[in-house]
Amino acid sequence: MSRRFPVRNAKEVARVLRQHGFQKIDQAGSHQKWRNAEGRQVIVPFHGSKPIPIGTLKSIIDGSGIRSEAF
Repeated sequence: MSRRFPVRNAKEVARVLRQHGFQKIDQAGSHQKWRNAEGRQVIVPFHGSKPIPIGTLKSIIDGSGIRSEAF
């Protein structure tokens, strides 16, 4: 059975990251850099309410170490 990834926008992803101990440490243009206490870092493209592409969301999920169900 294939695993489906949710469709999320940047605000929703930022909320999940914050709930799991990530803090926004920098922003360059529309890209925000988030890091947690363990040193894991992810870049989130912040384009308002536009959904984040699935491949980008997979990269954020893998980089954060958070289970996809949390998103």
